[in-house]
Amino acid sequence: MQNPNLFRTISAHDSLQFWQGSFLNCQKVRDFTEFDVRDIARMTGTAKSSVRFDAKAPKEVREHLENIANICNLVFQFFQDSVKTKLWLRTPNPMLGNVSPRDMLRFGRYAKLLRFINQAMEEGSVEAPQTPAATT
Repeated sequence: MQNPNLFRTISAHDSLQFWQGSFLNCQKVRDFTEFDVRDIARMTGTAKSSVRFDAKAPKEVREHLENIANICNLVFQFFQDSVKTKLWLRTPNPMLGNVSPRDMLRFGRYAKLLRFINQAMEEGSVEAPQTPAATT
């Protein structure tokens, strides 16, 4: 029997449209997360002068931005709203030691953040918010 939790580390959909076919739009991920070149250079161990967001972006930059795009899409699956997803990324979270998820990503804590998100999904503590029914 398959374990569906095994596949929860990857977003089921590219709801934020970071991907164009098999190509990640690195600039779109950067714009969404509001990371600057200095942040990305620090995350990837790449010189600031080497950080690019086009098809010639260094492998380290592409891989980190792929991981960040995945986190953003996983969170979007819960909120179904890009503004709320951005707000969640920027807001200090008591379950993360009062550190924002964005700062966790900035400081290279992608794996820990992904575990946190997946654990919340597995425990059922993350349920999609219900839209109130329209009253007539």
